[in-house]
Amino acid sequence: MTRFPLLARRTVLAGAGLALLPLAPSFAAGLVATPAQTEGPFYPAGFPADMDGDLVQVRGQAAQAMGQVLHLQGRVIDLAGGARGGAMIEIWQCDAQGIYDHPRQSGRDKRDAAFQGYGRMLVDAGGRYSFRTLKPVAYPGRTPHIHLKVATADGRMLTSQFYVAGDPQNERDGIFRSAARTPAQRERIEMRLEPASGLEPGALATTMDIVIG
Repeated sequence: MTRFPLLARRTVLAGAGLALLPLAPSFAAGLVATPAQTEGPFYPAGFPADMDGDLVQVRGQAAQAMGQVLHLQGRVIDLAGGARGGAMIEIWQCDAQGIYDHPRQSGRDKRDAAFQGYGRMLVDAGGRYSFRTLKPVAYPGRTPHIHLKVATADGRMLTSQFYVAGDPQNERDGIFRSAARTPAQRERIEMRLEPASGLEPGALATTMDIVIG
């Protein structure tokens, strides 16, 4: 099992109003595991000083990241619908220009320094998590996506990716197609984006439960 460094000081979103968004209920009958997917080449080679759940605002900087804000929330649960409290969840993605904060990324010097690029948090006792990040964008060879990794308290590990539902590039993306072989698998990885009404002007919101098989 991967060992995670200690959590950053801020482990709760500055936008704690996410609790105002209703979480979709999960029913034990017919639950399908979130498909495992590749970690990809851009998992952080070193962790940023600020790695809390708000990727849009880097601690100590006045500027906010370029791009459209996305509030991503949900629960980490098992196939029976039970909460996996105490799990650690990580997400990472490129900035609004399609650039990762990684040594292997070409054009890294042009990345948006106001975008954290990586965040993590411990889910609560009910398995709930929430991140304030960006709506993902495409870059050459990939449809828009957000990487995620979950480590449960009992040592299980899942690495996967989330995609924007209905994006026309999804069906041309080999990693997406391999993960979305059935409608139930597709539902696990496609984010249906809605306006984050009453939460943050101009932002989007989505609820994605992560099911550990």
